[in-house]
Amino acid sequence: MVAFAALGRRIRTRRGLLILVPAVVAVLIAALAVPLAMTGQCRLFGSGCEIPRIRFVPPPTRLTALQAALRGGYIALGDSYSSGEGTWDLAADRGYAGGGSEDCHRSKGSYFSSVTQGFRFALGGTLWACSGARIGDVLYGGQHGEPAQVDRLRPDTSLVTLTIGGNDIGFSEIVTRCVVRFPWSSACRDQDADIRARMAALPAGLASVFDQIGRRAPKARIIVLGYPRPFPVRPGHSVDNIGVADQVYLDGVVRDLDDVIAAAARRADGALAAAGRPGTVEFTDGYTAFDGHELGTAQPYLNALKVDFGALSVEPRSFHPNELGYRAFAQLIDRQIQAGPSRPVYQYRR
Repeated sequence: MVAFAALGRRIRTRRGLLILVPAVVAVLIAALAVPLAMTGQCRLFGSGCEIPRIRFVPPPTRLTALQAALRGGYIALGDSYSSGEGTWDLAADRGYAGGGSEDCHRSKGSYFSSVTQGFRFALGGTLWACSGARIGDVLYGGQHGEPAQVDRLRPDTSLVTLTIGGNDIGFSEIVTRCVVRFPWSSACRDQDADIRARMAALPAGLASVFDQIGRRAPKARIIVLGYPRPFPVRPGHSVDNIGVADQVYLDGVVRDLDDVIAAAARRADGALAAAGRPGTVEFTDGYTAFDGHELGTAQPYLNALKVDFGALSVEPRSFHPNELGYRAFAQLIDRQIQAGPSRPVYQYRR
């Protein structure tokens, strides 16, 4: 019985080998057939002489926030706090800073000039902010015969800075009513209901601004700069006919305005981040940028009051940053450009 079992195993083994050997031979022939066929094709037809190679494609590299900002062009939009109104009336060689209407008061003393000197943008920079600009001027039609500010943007714009919203709540008129009044008058704070109503309308307009900038410059980092506190935290005396209580009130108006702008920027950026889109909307809080250098201090970063008593109005450069103020603004923007948002920037280099 043992002998028969051993014989059966040998037979099965031989049968397995008989089946396996032809299979191995067939695989080898098939493996050699492809290069042989290609060689024959190469000799007969002059094609197929090169064996295809697999090409390794490295994965894309995510850009840093700084790289994303510098890869294209820089455009500054917005109102007088960006155009350089506060330094417009200096010597002629420091005045005009670019194309467009001179009525926009685009000054070489604005923060834009410092930013372009500090960073090398691949496609350069242009200042299109205009003194007196409101949201409608940014979106629909510019001032002094110029197009809407957003029409200056291009798909290769990589950085946009702006200040916007102050003229929409009528801040110049607010200050005028706080200055041109009788000392015992409550005219300054009597404006509060109208101010709040105008401020309540801002979020929708700001959302449109961020949306339209993003549509025209989808890869742009948008840096929105808040307005500075005009008076000290604890004013000690009257400044330009504005009493202590009214100074505190105006500081509060600016704080509330900045908070509205900041909230609108956060909402816009949150939507971009959720969609994984390459652009950003970043709010830079300028409220304390002039801390210790407000109006009424020894070295203010804002121009003092200039009143046109004939027209009973405040001159445009009043309460706008002076040279030192714009320099402080530039430092804020410089830091934001380098730091970037508190989330990743979804831009890549292959």
